[in-house]
Amino acid sequence: MNVHEYQAKELFREFGVAVPEGELATTPEEAERAAKNLGTPVVVVKAQVHAGGRGKAGGVKVVKSPAEAKAAASEILGMTLHTPQTPPEGKLVRKVYVEAGSNIKDELYLAILFDRAAEKFAIVASTEGGMEIEEVAERTPEKILTVLVDPNVGLRDYQTRDLGFQLGFDKALVDKLVPFVRGLFNLFIEKDCSQVEINPLIVTEEGDLFAIDGKVNFDSNALYRHPDIAALRDPEEEDPRERAAAEIDLAYVGLDGSIGCMVNGAGLAMATLDMIHHCGGTPANFLDAGGGADKEKVKEAFKLILRDENVKAILVNIFGGIVRCDLIAEGVVAAADELGVEVPLVVRLQGTMATEGREILAQSNLNITPAETLKEAGEFAVAAVKGA
Repeated sequence: MNVHEYQAKELFREFGVAVPEGELATTPEEAERAAKNLGTPVVVVKAQVHAGGRGKAGGVKVVKSPAEAKAAASEILGMTLHTPQTPPEGKLVRKVYVEAGSNIKDELYLAILFDRAAEKFAIVASTEGGMEIEEVAERTPEKILTVLVDPNVGLRDYQTRDLGFQLGFDKALVDKLVPFVRGLFNLFIEKDCSQVEINPLIVTEEGDLFAIDGKVNFDSNALYRHPDIAALRDPEEEDPRERAAAEIDLAYVGLDGSIGCMVNGAGLAMATLDMIHHCGGTPANFLDAGGGADKEKVKEAFKLILRDENVKAILVNIFGGIVRCDLIAEGVVAAADELGVEVPLVVRLQGTMATEGREILAQSNLNITPAETLKEAGEFAVAAVKGA
C-alpha cells in the first residue's frame, strides 16, 4: 500500500526524522492560509498524488507569498498530472501540500528496502539526490552506496557513520545522520514497510538534514497489524479495477496487454503471464481467483476482466486441487453465457475432474476453446487475439 507524501512525512516526524513544516490544503484559500501560518519567505506548493516526477509535470511550484501560494494551488488543484509513474490517463490532483522552503546546499538520495538476494535489509544512498535513482545506477553505478543490515543483528550506528563519511559528510553532519537513519530504520521495521525512500534528502546551508520528499510503501499483507496505517489508504489513488477486485477478495493487477487472464494461484498466474509473452502475446492483467474459486467468483472475475476495453481474448487457467474442474467448468459456462462474453475464451483445466470439466466446456455451444497444456493455452489465446 502506498501513501501520500504528506502522510509519509507525518510518519517521519513520529519517528524523529526531520522534515520541513507543512500543511495540507484542498482549496486555494486553504493553501493561502497555510502559507500565512508557515510564515516563511518561500513556500512550496506540491500536488499530492501517488506518483513521482511531479515537479517536471508542473505539480510543484515554489512561491514567495501567501497570495502566490493561492494562485499556485489554483493551477495545481484539479489538474490531471501526467508523469512517468502515472497511468496513461494521468492522475487528478485533489489536494496540495504547502511546505516551508529550505535553504538547500546539497541534495542526496536515501532509501531502505529489502535485498532479497542477500536476505538482508539494504540502506541505499547516493550523492545524486533529486534524480531518478535508476538513471544514476545505470550511468554512474559507482555513486550508489549500499549498506546491508543483518535482520538478526539490526542496524549498528557504525554502519551509518561509515555511510556518512563515504557520502563526504564531516563529523558534525555524520553525527546528525546517525539518528536520522535510525529513525527511518525504526519506521521501516515497526510499520512493516516494503520501502522507505527520501529523494531528495537535503543538507541545508545551516548544516541540517531534512527529508524534502518522502515515499513509503507498506506490506499489504501486514496491514492487519497496523490499523493506523490502513486508515491512511486513499481509494481515489488506486486503480478502480484493483479496488473492485479487493472488495470481492480477488488479487488483481492491471497490465497493458490484450489477453485477460483468470488463474487460481499466484505462481500459476505468473507462469501463465510468462507463457503468453513466450507465445508472442501480452497479458492485460494478473488475476488470482484463489484456491476456492466458485461460480460466483468466476462470474465476478469475468466482469472485472471485461471492464478493460483492451481485452481481445480471455485465458482461463485453472488447476483443480481444492476446487474440482467440473465445478469450475460449470461456473465458466454459466458466467460466459450470462454475461454474454463475446471475446474468444480459451480455458485450460488440469487436476481433479479435469476430463469431466473439458466435456462440459465442449458441450456448452459457446465460443470456448479448451486446452490441455499451458503452452497450448498460450498459443490459442495469442492466435485468437491476432485473428480478432
